[in-house]
Amino acid sequence: MFARFVPPAGPARGLALAQLTNSIGDGAYYVCSTLYFTRVVGLSPTQVGLGLTLGWALGTLAGVPFGHLADRRGPRGVAVVLAVATALAVAAFGSARSFPAFLIAACAYTICQCGLVAARQALLAGVVDAAGRTTARAYLQSTANAGIAIGAAVGGVALQFDTEAAYLSAFGLDALTFLGAALVLRRLPSVPGVPRVRDGEPALGVLRDRPYAVITVLNAVMMLYMPLLSVVLPLWVVEHTTAPRWMVAGLMVINTVAVVLFQVAVAHRVTDLDSAVRLVRVAGVLLLVACGVFALSGGHLAAWVAVAVLAAGALLQTGGEMMLASGFWEISFGLAPDGRHGQYQGFFGSGIAVARTVGPLLLTALVIGGGAVGWLVLGGLFVLAGVATGPAVGWARRGRSAVG
Repeated sequence: MFARFVPPAGPARGLALAQLTNSIGDGAYYVCSTLYFTRVVGLSPTQVGLGLTLGWALGTLAGVPFGHLADRRGPRGVAVVLAVATALAVAAFGSARSFPAFLIAACAYTICQCGLVAARQALLAGVVDAAGRTTARAYLQSTANAGIAIGAAVGGVALQFDTEAAYLSAFGLDALTFLGAALVLRRLPSVPGVPRVRDGEPALGVLRDRPYAVITVLNAVMMLYMPLLSVVLPLWVVEHTTAPRWMVAGLMVINTVAVVLFQVAVAHRVTDLDSAVRLVRVAGVLLLVACGVFALSGGHLAAWVAVAVLAAGALLQTGGEMMLASGFWEISFGLAPDGRHGQYQGFFGSGIAVARTVGPLLLTALVIGGGAVGWLVLGGLFVLAGVATGPAVGWARRGRSAVG
């Protein structure tokens, strides 16, 4: 039973422990941050949203150069430094008392976070063999969800107290967990940096890899499920359904628990690029069906019926999410050249940051403004992106065969 949730002893277990550690702090931060900045610091919701949007935009750009640095200097050392830097950025939030100070801290936080993700993926590629990377990534996803759930519960205590000291305690926990993650990462095997293989080789070759760029864009489209879950569904439940407000939390619980329990099992279905493409296609269909079910939850249904329909949609969405993640993990690692996993993972991760940045505004207009039609349009986007992934991966494979 224990083995279902924890990777076998070795580097993958160390990576999972580091992921679990800082995810606990992140969970507390996510729950408390907005209310702290508005109620204690005195910023407006618009200022908070603008600061985080600018921060994540810069973070999107930072992933590739930090990933490249990890490739060249060694990913373990870069990951450790960025984990410590993220802890310092979180601590800076506690002393921010104006919008400019908040903006500086937010940009530092998001840049370090995005760079850390790229460096950690490069480290995973260096310490785990190619056949085990997707499964290892699934363990990391599972432990991240578990950690966020634990941290969110801690953050909920801070919300209940609703004092500056309580919020600062949550920030302090987040900073300490990043320092703890740095210590765990420091104990992992060292992976040497890889110098450029050929003279004249571009430093950031991923920026010239058009097939990989297309795959990253398709992944960004599929990643719109993230703001769908965190931003759009809460608004939909409250404004367009008869379900009780607690169902907003219920949908998050369904998603988190399912990912913790089943993400690793789903990842075992991916063995190569072909199986990864098939799973992404199925994920697109599941996400379409989920959107259709969510659309049916609107209107004047009995409250218990609305709750049941929303729960069914959440299960379908989570199933699609887990298949999508497993398929794209295999694709993103499998199409990255050896010695360049940092910059490639940094670039691939930028698609997620883009979805988080533009998704809330786009999906709010589409779904909250468009109702059932908007839900079906969004589902159609998921299907189209899932179907287009196969030709894009084929294009990338042909290009690599030609180079080889």
